[in-house]
Amino acid sequence: MLAAGAILTAIGALFLFVGSLGILRLPDVYNRLQAGTKCTTFGSFFCIIGVGIMEPGWFWKCLIIALFILLTNPISNHALGRAALKSGVPLCPKNVVDKSKEFKEYRENREEK
Repeated sequence: MLAAGAILTAIGALFLFVGSLGILRLPDVYNRLQAGTKCTTFGSFFCIIGVGIMEPGWFWKCLIIALFILLTNPISNHALGRAALKSGVPLCPKNVVDKSKEFKEYRENREEK
């Protein structure tokens, strides 16, 4: 059991490391949010579950914490991304598709009718 917990913790640490590289390397706030959130969600989940496996007395507490992170981390990412969009943070010029403009046009046309 100790080896399985150590492997899960190492996988989680790898996800967290890749997420930190994504935050440093990606061009705009929206891409950074996505990389950071996906990697921190999986990284934290695997690390916490790995600790729960290594310490069986903590497993249920670790599982509850991991599920809480699994549910709340994407919600907070959505709130941050929406706030960035509403405050006018621009996309990277290299981005090809901007679905937010299509959504704004759809809402404006719908309100006019």
